[in-house]
Amino acid sequence: MTIRDNVSTKVAISDVTLDESIYPRENIDHKRVSIFAENLRDNIKFDPIEVQVHPKKEGQYRILDGVHRWNAHKEVGLTDIQVIIKDLKAIDPLLYAAKMAIGPKQLTEKETRSTARRAFQNNPRLTSSEIGRLIGRSRQTIANYIADLKAVRQIKLDQKIWRMNRLGIPQERIAMRLGETRDIIRNHLGKMLILTKSPNTDLSQGLTIPQVAAKHGWTEPMLWSWVLEGKSDQSRFKDLGWGLRTWDLWNFNDCDHRFGDEWPGRIPAQMIAHILFYFSNPNDLIFDPMAGGGVTADTSLALGRRCWSLDMEDRADNRPEIEPYHWDMTLNNWEDTILAGKEKPDLIIFDPPYFQKKADSYGENSIARMPRQEYLHFLDNFFRFLKNNTRKTTRLALINSDWRDFQSCPALEEETQNAILLTDYYKILEPAGWELTHIIQAPLSSERFNAIMVSAMQEKKILGVTSRYILLLKQKNS
Repeated sequence: MTIRDNVSTKVAISDVTLDESIYPRENIDHKRVSIFAENLRDNIKFDPIEVQVHPKKEGQYRILDGVHRWNAHKEVGLTDIQVIIKDLKAIDPLLYAAKMAIGPKQLTEKETRSTARRAFQNNPRLTSSEIGRLIGRSRQTIANYIADLKAVRQIKLDQKIWRMNRLGIPQERIAMRLGETRDIIRNHLGKMLILTKSPNTDLSQGLTIPQVAAKHGWTEPMLWSWVLEGKSDQSRFKDLGWGLRTWDLWNFNDCDHRFGDEWPGRIPAQMIAHILFYFSNPNDLIFDPMAGGGVTADTSLALGRRCWSLDMEDRADNRPEIEPYHWDMTLNNWEDTILAGKEKPDLIIFDPPYFQKKADSYGENSIARMPRQEYLHFLDNFFRFLKNNTRKTTRLALINSDWRDFQSCPALEEETQNAILLTDYYKILEPAGWELTHIIQAPLSSERFNAIMVSAMQEKKILGVTSRYILLLKQKNS
């Protein structure tokens, strides 16, 4: 339907909804609804209610003004209602609804305060003057309403900027990611030492890192980044409680839950730390093109590496350092990506969603859902892209497992066309221009198989998979 402001049209009552998120009142006055219903029965005409196209429900409208009239129409049993469909453009719908709450029953002080706070929480860039102008309160009154929210937002913004800057993300990308100007980012960066003052004081008084992180709203990796600054890699491993493996078998029974989020196929931070230890230097730039739960970024913080991370899923509030990006392998050049014109990485840590494994846990466009040949074709194109668009000295660490369709299938009956093995990855890496330097075993824990499962597998001669490998590669000389 074409939207023409102030032009009335008739729509079905069932297509109009009350969206509590933009309703400024605490509750509906049912006595007022009953009076309106009686008026309707007496054929008294009402002004059209105002609605906007619902942003999340196709074919639906949500009420901006006229909730009591709409309820009266329903009470009388009418099936349609006259509406004016508004295009608010940049106006906050909650504030517009509050502005329209005029007549015999104005918003209470409590409702006005709640509306101002909700509007600021929805859009922290709204000024006190802008909110006040729409709901009929002074700038100072609104400032008092939202003072605590502004303080919390300021702290959260400081922490996001601190973390992203610590990972070496350029200021213009921080500004774009957070929706702020570069001047604001620079001003915040000037206060970074102040931000660490209170956590430093608490640590000096004997509080533990988890206690201080919880108290000040920091993540533990952020705090470790600060505490371990200037220390050698070996000292960092020791302070983090990670034993340093000297051989090419990295066996970790569990993930370190201080690093990374709960995520399908989560990998141990200890494994990422070992890759960083052996194949990068402090302040090197690490690139994680499919970052998932953020283990690489968190571990890079703790080990003093810079890190740029991308992922399909956008979690701007709690993972601002992981920028949303979907890889389109029709691209040929680095300059066509989100990283255009930026520094090339020293090390790429590539832990893609494994073929079919946990596919249902990933988004619809995840490569885990691709058929076998499409999956391998994607990786072939991706490895070629990385080879052609990074530095000659860039190293690649590919983390992956053998995938065999062993579920309920005896080992003798497994079909090779249903498997992707380590050798399959190398068959596409070598022609893509990558030369293998190390194969490191980092097996999955066998504890995921309980005794009953093991017994059943042995009975049917099913051979399970705990293999996981890290392939370290360098670019072949052209």
